[in-house]
Amino acid sequence: MTPEFQYAIVGRGLTGSAAARHLAEQVRGVVLIGPDEPVDRATHKGVFASHYDESRITRTIDADENWARLANRSIARYRDIEARSGIRFFAEKGCLISGLSTGRSQQYIANVREAAERLGVSYERLDDASLRARFDYFTFPDGSDAVFEPRGAGHVSPRNLVAAQTRLAELAGGAVIREQVDAIHDRDGHVEIVTASGRAVTAAKVLVAAGGFSNRKGLLPDPLDMTVYGRTITFFEVEEAEVERLAGMPSMIFEPEDAAGIYMLPPIRYPDGHFYLKIGGDVVNIALDTEEDVRNWFKAPGDAGAREHLVRSMGDLVPGLAIKSVHTETCVVSYTPTGYPAIGWTSVPSIGVMAGGCGAAAKSSDEIGRLGAELLLHGRIIDQAYRADFTPQFL
Repeated sequence: MTPEFQYAIVGRGLTGSAAARHLAEQVRGVVLIGPDEPVDRATHKGVFASHYDESRITRTIDADENWARLANRSIARYRDIEARSGIRFFAEKGCLISGLSTGRSQQYIANVREAAERLGVSYERLDDASLRARFDYFTFPDGSDAVFEPRGAGHVSPRNLVAAQTRLAELAGGAVIREQVDAIHDRDGHVEIVTASGRAVTAAKVLVAAGGFSNRKGLLPDPLDMTVYGRTITFFEVEEAEVERLAGMPSMIFEPEDAAGIYMLPPIRYPDGHFYLKIGGDVVNIALDTEEDVRNWFKAPGDAGAREHLVRSMGDLVPGLAIKSVHTETCVVSYTPTGYPAIGWTSVPSIGVMAGGCGAAAKSSDEIGRLGAELLLHGRIIDQAYRADFTPQFL
């Protein structure tokens, strides 16, 4: 039989929606399949995604050249995606990465500068005095060494970015099915995709981009070698007067010498109408081994120890912050053995996978999605710019 679609993307998150857009703008017969955000997390019985949020740091400056390139290429397309979709998601507030001028932190900052220079990214190097003069609301340890990327950096709304990519995929002629996928079957040269409602969709090839749920039973022929960790994020509500005081605050990453790094986002208005600063950076990895573990984590308030650490870190780094309230939320990150996304074929030639954002994929999702589209169109990733192994490993 002739399949209904040529290419199917299972997973309507950041990378899946990007892959669908890149495909639909080049060929006909593309379908993107994935559910909308659940109305009530507590009672939801299906899958979740980590893009249910209004803020993710975006920047090119990175200690790893491959991740820097993935981000740099994605960021270069942000404004075009916004303009053509009519959906805004990028706030160019700049990004500051601060460490110390000694030890492990010193090497990290040196790698950040080297990657920026290789990609021709403009940045400013700041020491103790210039940090205090430029960002007087932050307090860093003496002996700090920092890199500030003022342009092409800041933060994105992952929720709006998915909406923009989805809209452009539809405008290009792609179909969108807003349902959860429960099974994928190999059917003699094509695939059959079964949704939660029982609908059967056929395609010549499918790319599974289901994030932390990619190893869900029934999706892949073999389990992907990927570890899913729970993350706790802490939100600090502030009044509008504090928002005005911090109007110039960039996104920020702090890499201390002897502790886990943290990231922070400036005050951002959330759908409830309130402004929140957000901080993340778990001190321990909480592995989520089963689908039920992942689902329950999304419904949980997070780890109490992580919250305590993040509240203390906010007090240390922004000591004058006038806080109205504090609450936590959860998401997950998925790590591959290589530290890069897994983009390639499974043991079934018509079923591919694109998963494992390694905690760094949101800002780089458009380029990761483009590589996934390249896999489907050409049978392999043909771009030679990356010195990274994207080959999936299976258990």
